[in-house]
Amino acid sequence: MSGKYLVTGGAGYVGSVVAQHLLEAGHEVVVLDNLSTGFREAVPAGASFIEGDIRDAAKWVDPTFDAVLHFAASSQVGESVVKPEKYWDNNVGGTMALLAAMRSAGVRKLVFSSTAATYGEPETTPIVESAPTSPTNPYGATKLAVDHMITSEATAHGLGAVSLRYFNVAGAYRTPSHGTFGERHDPESHLIPLVLQVAQGKRDAISVFGDDYPTPDGTCIRDYIHVADLAEAHLLALDAARPAEHLICNLGNGNGFSVREVIETVRQVTGHPIPEVVAPRRGGDPAVLVASAQTARERLGWKPSRADLAGIVADAWEFAQQRGK
Repeated sequence: MSGKYLVTGGAGYVGSVVAQHLLEAGHEVVVLDNLSTGFREAVPAGASFIEGDIRDAAKWVDPTFDAVLHFAASSQVGESVVKPEKYWDNNVGGTMALLAAMRSAGVRKLVFSSTAATYGEPETTPIVESAPTSPTNPYGATKLAVDHMITSEATAHGLGAVSLRYFNVAGAYRTPSHGTFGERHDPESHLIPLVLQVAQGKRDAISVFGDDYPTPDGTCIRDYIHVADLAEAHLLALDAARPAEHLICNLGNGNGFSVREVIETVRQVTGHPIPEVVAPRRGGDPAVLVASAQTARERLGWKPSRADLAGIVADAWEFAQQRGK
């Protein structure tokens, strides 16, 4: 059955791909984005667009919406360390305003874009949802605070909510009629697009932050998930949300790839030599971050189908070449 959904932050990377998936499933989609980090051209054709801020959500949230999918957040880890006030204001204050608007309008279903950064440096891997949460930066702390806020809202006011804690989202989503939706940040901080910038000649080399970790090749290992798999989880989460329950699910492949494995895969996919420069470790970088997605399998019926790293890189490379800049 089709529904009407508000997608906050739907002009961003993940939000735009999810909005496109909702449209393809026959739903009505309204995107709310202030375009501070999103792109107007990333809003899918067929979606209505409101340029506005979630702090003003009461202007637009009304009883006609069946649910809200919430992606609007500041998400640069490094920036959050030097501008924590921005992150508390936008991520926590903005979500508080959104929840109040939903409560007032009687919209009682929410899917929230959370993050593996809530766990900080894990004691064991793969990481399960019951693992201790100890964020190492304000970005992760604000996302964890929102998760606590949502739990309180569900308990007190009957909200049905699902928080999806992403690991490393990557790749791009191709559509026959609406082009390709991909990743672009300014500044860019994610490994795969950074390595692709070397292949494009935008960077001289890729920095490898530490090669003395207790891993097979000495570099950090991360769990990469294709953005299209991630989007499918959001649609399943809409169906799985239950009144007065806040479900938290990790989203990842359950497999890890090291920094050097990613670089080598980019070399193979692009045919470009990728010079690398070893740099000192960054503080707060765990050696291994790999998800257990067992809860998502059991509660959402979700299983990633695009786990091949070369395929993820190839999709991202196609998008990078299409942009050409």
